[in-house]
Amino acid sequence: MQLSARIEMSRYLDQPREVGIETFSKCNADCVFCPYSTLERIDNKMTWDLLDKIIDEMSQWEVPFFFTPLKVNEPLLDKRLFDIIKKVTDNTLAVIRLFSNGSALTPKIMKQIGQVERMPQLNISLNEYRPEEYKNLMKMDFEHTARNLDRLHTSKPSYQVILSTVGFPNEDFRKYCFGRWPDFDSVAIRDSGWLGLTEAAVSQVPDSSCGRWWEMSIMSTGVASLCCMDGEGQYGFGDVNKETLLEIYGKSRKWRENGSRSRHDAGDPCDRCWN
Repeated sequence: MQLSARIEMSRYLDQPREVGIETFSKCNADCVFCPYSTLERIDNKMTWDLLDKIIDEMSQWEVPFFFTPLKVNEPLLDKRLFDIIKKVTDNTLAVIRLFSNGSALTPKIMKQIGQVERMPQLNISLNEYRPEEYKNLMKMDFEHTARNLDRLHTSKPSYQVILSTVGFPNEDFRKYCFGRWPDFDSVAIRDSGWLGLTEAAVSQVPDSSCGRWWEMSIMSTGVASLCCMDGEGQYGFGDVNKETLLEIYGKSRKWRENGSRSRHDAGDPCDRCWN
């Protein structure tokens, strides 16, 4: 890790650089690379009391951070989402990171997204551009999602839109996205295997540290999982119903104290994860 990056990350030894919250455990897709369909907490909503507790704690933080309403879910299915986001932006230093599969991007929701403060990007998990392959991969209709993206592209949003695919870089995917939505960017996201909940594309674990050590990932139940890849919270450090965010985050401080530490030395499950 470069010196400048170490200095930057040192600001987050005792406060998360990013907080991800699954406000509603619901998704309208069933992707083959995602453990959603096996979750025991499907349809569970995080209570407003717990959301208020979390936001109140974050309001006391003095270093800017990212807030991501996501774990194993489709955020736009929570009708409270934009009320939650507004409460976060009104009361904290958070920058919003919003992810969606794009299927629920109605004109009303597009307008609400455009009104979100401090949201530089909208990330769309598109994954495929061929209708039949898209259906097999995500169990949804491609043209429905694509038409939503057509409307979004025509609206000329002020934020960056990133279309992602899971797996290795795909030049055909990139070309299709650029041809149909030239103002949007496209990226490939590694298929990590969710710590064994799904099958990973590769098994070689990099000899490097992990950026997830500077994040918190909270399920709708309030259980703080180890990271965003810990889909069932099997390796988590605590429960925000009973502890503060910083108390839970502090339990993993040893991993952050040396920013160049390898995940090979971090023990299970980090030594078998390549996300």
